[in-house]
Amino acid sequence: MNTFFRALVISPRPCFPSPPMAPATATTVITSTLSASEWQERAARHRARAERWTVPALRRRAARKAHPVEDFLFTYYPFSFAKLEEWHPEAGTALACEAAPLPACWKKEPYRIEGGLVFADPLLAGAKELARLRWMRELLAATRDRAPNFACHGLHEWAMVYRGTEVRHGMTTGLRLPQEEIDTLVESRPIRCSHFDAFRFFHSDALPLNRLQPTLLERHDFEQPACIHANMDLYKWAFKAMPWAGSDLLMDCFEQAMELRDLDMRASPYDLSGFGLDPVRIETPEGRREYEKEQARLAAKAAPLRERLIALLDRVLPGSPAA
Repeated sequence: MNTFFRALVISPRPCFPSPPMAPATATTVITSTLSASEWQERAARHRARAERWTVPALRRRAARKAHPVEDFLFTYYPFSFAKLEEWHPEAGTALACEAAPLPACWKKEPYRIEGGLVFADPLLAGAKELARLRWMRELLAATRDRAPNFACHGLHEWAMVYRGTEVRHGMTTGLRLPQEEIDTLVESRPIRCSHFDAFRFFHSDALPLNRLQPTLLERHDFEQPACIHANMDLYKWAFKAMPWAGSDLLMDCFEQAMELRDLDMRASPYDLSGFGLDPVRIETPEGRREYEKEQARLAAKAAPLRERLIALLDRVLPGSPAA
């Protein structure tokens, strides 16, 4: 059962009272099943993995001591600690539910309970949800298929603090270079930022210095697979694709995003010595080579995560080969 696809044809035996649902059909496909002990072990393992990040972040928040790298994913992306700690199976996985109480998050759509199993059913996804998932899938595929650019050197963070009128992380840490040197680098180096959500935070005087002018509605035409922000956003897209993406992929994307954020900030003009982080000095030729090497390494790690997310979306979207 864990190896082969099979159509779900089972007689209903609900684990608990639930509202009436449309009957399952032969297009509802289960690729694997987990016993109660198996999914409970996975859920516990996932929670411990997530708490490695959420517990320290909650402590820092209570103490009002922000970390410019490790808190970013909890502030920039609007996803709760509790949601990150929840475990969900990926699309196509059913869970035996007769021998164990189920979490509340599995007792509502798009989950279906039938024949002693609980699973997320694509047949219960509404038209708006499917349209959103299809838009996401198209963006991921367009990003994957575009030629990578490994020559941006993280100048987006420098363009954000250009002129020094707005230093985004100034409450957390200072700058490691004088403002004049930061401005000179921004003006002397080619900037080619392809990611709208980075570009939109540029200082207004730095916007025309960017050789690309990405817009919100043209993401599909700009995002490329070497961009650290596009790869960091895999965490965002995996979260927005829950529960279909599954929590294992979500945490893989989260931890990858943490690595990307680390490079992002170490290559910035911020002084992170107080957090034990050494800079990647992209203002020097050696620093730019170091950045390119790290960017390429992380892009190679991100590529299979993107493919996994595309494949899981294909299980859900009507008309896809895996659906």
